[in-house]
Amino acid sequence: MSEVTRRFLEYVGYDTQSREGQEKIPSTGRQLVLAKKLAEELEGMGAENVRITGQGYVYASIPANTDRKAPVLGFVAHMDTVPSFSGTDIKPRLIGEYDGEDICLNEGLNIWMKTEDFPELKNSKGQTLIVTDGTTLLGADDKAGIAEIITMAQWFLTHPEVEHGKICIGFTPDEEIGRGADGFDVEAFGADVAYTVDGGVLGELMYENFNGASGKVTIHGRNIHPGNGKGQMKNALLMGMEFQALLPAFENPMYTEGYEGFFHLDAMSGCVEEAKMDYIIRDHDRDKFEQKKRIFARAAEFMNQKYGEGTVDACVKDTYYNMKEKIEPHMYLIQKARASMEKLGIEPLIIPIRGGTDGARLSYMGLPCPNICTGGHNFHGKYEYITVEAMEKVTELLIEITKSFVS
Repeated sequence: MSEVTRRFLEYVGYDTQSREGQEKIPSTGRQLVLAKKLAEELEGMGAENVRITGQGYVYASIPANTDRKAPVLGFVAHMDTVPSFSGTDIKPRLIGEYDGEDICLNEGLNIWMKTEDFPELKNSKGQTLIVTDGTTLLGADDKAGIAEIITMAQWFLTHPEVEHGKICIGFTPDEEIGRGADGFDVEAFGADVAYTVDGGVLGELMYENFNGASGKVTIHGRNIHPGNGKGQMKNALLMGMEFQALLPAFENPMYTEGYEGFFHLDAMSGCVEEAKMDYIIRDHDRDKFEQKKRIFARAAEFMNQKYGEGTVDACVKDTYYNMKEKIEPHMYLIQKARASMEKLGIEPLIIPIRGGTDGARLSYMGLPCPNICTGGHNFHGKYEYITVEAMEKVTELLIEITKSFVS
């Protein structure tokens, strides 16, 4: 078993789900358990300046072994998994020489990953897949990135004859709830430029991402005995459905792709008396992003005009912005990554991120930080998978990119 595979299988055994609505960082103490393990591993292999902050950020570095001038290069990945799907007791399974057919993830629960639903599965025929048991996510987002970075670090530490500049390593908590960069100390990290290793399929190379905001809606109803509800009852759940209907029906993740933005109802809870709805609002275009936020606010205004002031409380908070404008002055980062991919026989896929990464926030904090692939597929759910071959190739890619900065 390769080192990157062994590490990945070990790391997914750590339950690191983050949790919305927490003021502290990290939002869950279990992320600190993995942080401590990663720091110990980096220290044990000879990395320098290994440290964990009180908020769970892990930093380390590998000193340059050349006098040739080169930017200090960083690599960043996040430790948490999404709060919206279980990351507890993950049971990864390896499928060697995958035959390109449907995969039974869980015979007892009759859970299948079908090529009809995921035709890209066939592209992995003949490779070794790592899949879930159908009851949890896998955690390749972003423990594959962590495994690839640490395996890259070990390679350079055991190959001192290969010239490289200083390498900085950073692992963050709470990326999945949009707070991964909140406590990141760019100055202490020490890099001039960096890459997040947090993308998907092999070859992804991204320097554009959504502008992102979170929307919180609270609807105040009035609960009356249904037998006497005429003219008096205000059903918060039904009003919540009405609020959703006021948003553009086709600006929804189910109907959008590429540069198209959306409103996504991520969670809804409540009863007749009160309902709460959590949204994420996304668009690559800044003007369209601002327009979406105005549509969201106008929906609340309309509901309050119809049902009475104070019926609907809606607030929107920006979480990150498109990093494109911060990366364009440093396009050599994209050119070097692309050339490294082509050298290794990887087809570059330069596409916009339909989401966000720590790199977007870090770019606005003064650390230009595009995103590169981990090799994973179907993140955030039970159909998540990754191939051993893709993780090995990404590890090679990180090595090649690092070498290119002194060539």
